[in-house]
Amino acid sequence: MVRPKCDKKVGPCPKYEEFKPEGCPKSMEVVEIAREEAEALRLKNIVGLDQKESAKKMGISQSTFQRILTVAYKKVSQALIEGKIIKLNKDK
Repeated sequence: MVRPKCDKKVGPCPKYEEFKPEGCPKSMEVVEIAREEAEALRLKNIVGLDQKESAKKMGISQSTFQRILTVAYKKVSQALIEGKIIKLNKDK
């Protein structure tokens, strides 16, 4: 039996939904960042909380927070290095 997903607590939505490399064509590849991934990045890198505190704020375990953060770092790194559009999903 699969464990049910819990609702993660996330802060306010970012002001902008999309970030593009300067002069990029509209048909460029997109990397989608889930709302929970953006919140993990915000808590860890902007607010400056450690993983345990961040996980508590989001209402999840520290190991779940680590998995979310790892996925977010990979997506952002891929977009920056490979020149892809970053799109923030407000629904996920």
